[in-house]
Amino acid sequence: MIPGLMISAPASGTGKTTVMLGLLRALADDGLTVQPFKSGPDYIDPAFHRAACGRDSFNLDTWAMDGPLLGAIAAQAAGADVIIAEGSMGLYDGVARAGQAGRGSSAELAALMGWPVVLVIDVSGQAQSAAATAMGFAAYGRGLPFAGVILNRVASPRHERLTRLGMEVAGLPVLGALPRRGDLTLPERHLGLVQAVEHPDLDAAITGYAAFLREHVDLATIRDAARAVAPPAAGSLPHPPAQRIAMAQDAAFSFAYPHVLTGWRAAGAEIIPFSPLADEPPPDADLVWLPGGYPELHAGKLAAADRFRAGLAFHAQSRPVHGECGGYMALGQGLIDASGTRHRMAGLLGLVTCYEKRRMHLGYRRAGLIAPMPGQVTGAQLAGHEFHYSTIIDQPDPPLARVTDAEGNPVAETGSYRGHVTGTFFHLIAPITAA
Repeated sequence: MIPGLMISAPASGTGKTTVMLGLLRALADDGLTVQPFKSGPDYIDPAFHRAACGRDSFNLDTWAMDGPLLGAIAAQAAGADVIIAEGSMGLYDGVARAGQAGRGSSAELAALMGWPVVLVIDVSGQAQSAAATAMGFAAYGRGLPFAGVILNRVASPRHERLTRLGMEVAGLPVLGALPRRGDLTLPERHLGLVQAVEHPDLDAAITGYAAFLREHVDLATIRDAARAVAPPAAGSLPHPPAQRIAMAQDAAFSFAYPHVLTGWRAAGAEIIPFSPLADEPPPDADLVWLPGGYPELHAGKLAAADRFRAGLAFHAQSRPVHGECGGYMALGQGLIDASGTRHRMAGLLGLVTCYEKRRMHLGYRRAGLIAPMPGQVTGAQLAGHEFHYSTIIDQPDPPLARVTDAEGNPVAETGSYRGHVTGTFFHLIAPITAA
């Protein structure tokens, strides 16, 4: 068993990603092989984790994944000295039902894996009162392993002393205190952080985070706090939907779950990247897959990509094409950007989407397929996640699935199909193998 920690926080925006990246780099610089994980369905953070420690990061999701899949993904840590997992949202935030709080939460994952929680607390605007927040988080989990707290955005030595006194009264270890610095934030856009590949000097930024943590955090104590229990027995990673898969891969199409691609490759599939933004037609393959991303930021360039569009249409005459979220929008008739300008898309589906009036669509999805899609038969039950700001203006094609949210409420974004072409707004995480 490989010891691990969960880096979490009371809420989003407290600085846990900065702590996560700095900790990954600092431990790697100390000669440790560090395995990163991300709790929940985040599309962007795993690429930052890889940049920080040089090892692929994987999502672990206790709502969407069964035990065998969780075990198969956890097994990717083989050979590592320590596991560092980054939480999502607040520690206990997840799907809530009667008698059940936080299904799919970072706390649920930490308890399952035996990883003690390091709670990153933004203490700006308070001092001893921060201890009451931390004490509540430590007690709420009813036995959840708790390593201690890192105080973030400390204003002065006096502020740090008062806050530490509060934590001492509460009996909570303080693992570090980070002074307030405005230059340690990562650039963001509407789906969260700007993608790792777009950061102007990511390595220098992460190096700075590591130096900051090394100066203000007790790395040895944090490392020694790592613990683990036996993970669930490993099953199989996702099976590939085809042998040769042409995968769109550039700034417009970048969101694919690492465990999915790893499973495809492990089963012998060949994934061949190509760039629609560079007007490259899909290479010869059994399947073309357009993952999610930011087509709305590159709509003009996609509209002018005649070779890409012609090659995609030729492939779709006889072989399957599938798009997820941004890839689904790119398969439609048109995309209206935030300024109200309509851009021509591939036209393989009738879908028209609009960003002129943004509306967030966010949450877990359960889909029952009405028609087949690559790798999945009619009737298959799928778990996924949807996160975008586009609105459907027209969707004339038949629905691909009956889709509900995590609480069982119907969702209008059903996906659609036409001929060999399918698309969904949700990103597929895993087939549902049992009720």
